[in-house]
Amino acid sequence: MGNVAAHAGARPVRRPTLLLVLLLLLAGCTAQPDPDRRPSDGKWQPRPGIAWQWQLRGRVDTSVDAPVYDVDGFDTSAATVAELHDKGRKVICYLSTGAFEDWRPDAAGFPESVLGEGNGWEGERWLDIRRTDVLQPLMAARMDMCRDKGFDAVEPDNMDGYRNRTGFPLTAADQLRYNRLIAALAHERGMAVGLKNDLDQIPELVADFDFAVNEQCAQYGECAALTPFVAAGKAVFHAEYELPTGRFCAESRRLGLSSLLKKYDLGVWRRTC
Repeated sequence: MGNVAAHAGARPVRRPTLLLVLLLLLAGCTAQPDPDRRPSDGKWQPRPGIAWQWQLRGRVDTSVDAPVYDVDGFDTSAATVAELHDKGRKVICYLSTGAFEDWRPDAAGFPESVLGEGNGWEGERWLDIRRTDVLQPLMAARMDMCRDKGFDAVEPDNMDGYRNRTGFPLTAADQLRYNRLIAALAHERGMAVGLKNDLDQIPELVADFDFAVNEQCAQYGECAALTPFVAAGKAVFHAEYELPTGRFCAESRRLGLSSLLKKYDLGVWRRTC
């Protein structure tokens, strides 16, 4: 949104009454976007441009000056979530919902029949997202964990298996159905939920999710695809790994993204725009 410059014409200018001035001031105050808001259904709604910290490795450093933290759901304790809340932070629960991780405490609950090819990370395999009979109760239990620890939102990862070699004949329709299921599980528990990557399906899914999380859209020239979230008043939490901030921050500010430079290990280190 740009600033509108006043233009003086030839006609005389009428001075507004005191009542009109007060009404205009009130309208201006209410029109300013809050850093986050709570819709009528009670869940948190992060607004575009809000700053964040993304830390998935190591002991969570609660001293980082960021209003939003995105941290590992399994590894982060309820006490740490409460500490962040005491500091006025909102906290997002990272979960892998589209890939199996062999070190998680619930790993034994995933039958071999739903495990596909590796996704490029050690110990991880794509899931057969068509098998909601198996996956829905497992993911519901994970959402319960996030809720019970006090998280405000969920970041479900690996939400674009249909675009990868998973070992299963996944279709775009399969992905839409599964992603909407994941969103519904979070919403049923009063938490917001973000769409991770899956750029091609943003037009179909922007109404189902409360924010987006993206990796490397600047490096691959894809950031404009995320603007439907910003247009809907929903934050886009964005991270780059290989580009210096001078290569993406100007565009991020123009598009209204919440952008960070991170290292691949997703530890404490961050550089903001």
